[in-house]
Amino acid sequence: MYSKKVMEHFMEPHNVGEIEDADGIGEVGNAKCGDIMKMYIKIDGDIVSDIKFKTFGCASAIASSSIATDLIKGKTITDALALTNQDVVDSLDGLPPVKVHCSVLAEQAFKSAVKDYADKNNIDIPELRDFVPDEDHH
Repeated sequence: MYSKKVMEHFMEPHNVGEIEDADGIGEVGNAKCGDIMKMYIKIDGDIVSDIKFKTFGCASAIASSSIATDLIKGKTITDALALTNQDVVDSLDGLPPVKVHCSVLAEQAFKSAVKDYADKNNIDIPELRDFVPDEDHH
């Protein structure tokens, strides 16, 4: 059903929690499936120096958040924004088809946090000009 990697990140997720003085906070969710993901980022120059998350949801949502934060931490904003939900799925050695939307949530939560950071600091991030969190990802 789930890959070993999904189970590892579900049982012992990385980067869980919140950053009190976060530079950006993104929250996305879907009331229908009950998954809610909140991501906190700390930006140092143009590097995502710290990232934490809180996820209310299924094993796939928690594992997706955990691996996404691992993939993002230490990268430049541009490189991190280039990550897709498919990268998250691949890094987890796959997700069941009905759970792929959880990887989309991780991507959306991060983009949402970066948008929050950009808006607060009047920074134009070309990759986010057309970004609108997808509230209904089913």
